[in-house]
Formats: sequence, C-alpha cells, structure tokens
Amino acid sequence: MSTIADTKTSETEIMISIDSMHKWFDDFHVLKNINLEVKRGEKVVICGPSGSGKSTLIRCINRLEEHQQGSIVVDGTELTNDLKNIEIVRSEVGMVFQHFNLFPHLTALENCTLALIWVRKTSKSEAEKTAMEFLERVKIPEQANKFPGQLSGGQQQRVAIARSLCMNPRIMLFDEPTSALDPEMIKEVLDVMIELANSGITMLVVTHEMG
Repeated sequence: MSTIADTKTSETEIMISIDSMHKWFDDFHVLKNINLEVKRGEKVVICGPSGSGKSTLIRCINRLEEHQQGSIVVDGTELTNDLKNIEIVRSEVGMVFQHFNLFPHLTALENCTLALIWVRKTSKSEAEKTAMEFLERVKIPEQANKFPGQLSGGQQQRVAIARSLCMNPRIMLFDEPTSALDPEMIKEVLDVMIELANSGITMLVVTHEMG
C-alpha cells in the first residue's frame, strides 16, 4: 500500500496525524506501524492491492474501525474510546462509501437533509435549501425527488457526495468511490471529485482507479 500526496500544498496545520498505528482483526495484523500526516487542503491517494488494508485505514480515521495501538489525531482531536471525541471527529469528516449507503426508502433530497435535521437541528426548509445547493453542485438537482432505486450508480454516488457535503466537513474520505460503478459512469463521479479537490478541501481517497 502506498500514498501519493499533493506536494504543492503550502506548509499549514496538520489535519490528520497517524503515529505508529496498528490494527488487528483477531490474529491478523492488517495495519502495521502506519505513520501519516495530511496537511489542510492536501489530497492524498491511498492505493494498493486488494486486502492490503486500504479501506481499513481510512475507516479508522473516523472510528468506523478501532485501532489497537498508536494514535490518530484529526484536526487536533485524538480518536480514543471517548465518545465525545468520536462525535467531534465525525462532525468534521465526511465519508463516501463504495456502495453508496443511501437510505432506499428516502428520496435523494431526504437522504441529504436527514443529518442536517436530526444532528444539526436545522429547520426542514433550511436543510432542503442546503441540500439543493449541493445537489446542484454535483449536477443532479433534477433527481432530488427520486429514490435511490430510480437512479443510476453514478447518480447515487453523487447523491452520497452531496449528502456528505451538506454537513460542511473539513475533511472528505472516499472509500473506493468508483469501484462499484459501470465504466461509463465513472467519469461523472471523478469530475465531481476533481471539482472538490480544486475547491481546497482536504481529501483522502482509497481507489484502484489509475486513469
């Protein structure tokens, strides 16, 4: 597994710091002595063969997986068993999954407003306004009232990206965002990711996409 960082980023604060981190699944030592620093605005690609621990690493950054040794600090907050710290980190980190993870019984708009209403306590009207802004940004505002099953894979992934952006994250994590897509749908998702990268947000991307 290897990482490629954007070396043009100026010297700024560290957004993610991983120091001597280890992760086991029972007796399987999946991550060994991982050290990584990501500065504000950097774009880092994590690539490697299947089973090398790429997705596990990125899932540890917002505590979807628990590391057993070493430290992970996200924007000044260390990830420990302290639930308050975990909540702080998750409020600042957006994540896009390989298989979209949209709620099938909610429309694209409702998927985007759910966390705004229930977590951020935003009014429904304000949440819908924010959601439409981000659906516009990912170029599918006309799909707002459709359910995930009515959308293509590429459209579903763009809804997932919009959903994460609605929470105004400081960091975006992408776990194989194009691997479940048909080839003709990959470009539309990559175009959105390129636009995000150009906006200056800090990004970590796990991918096998080398084009």
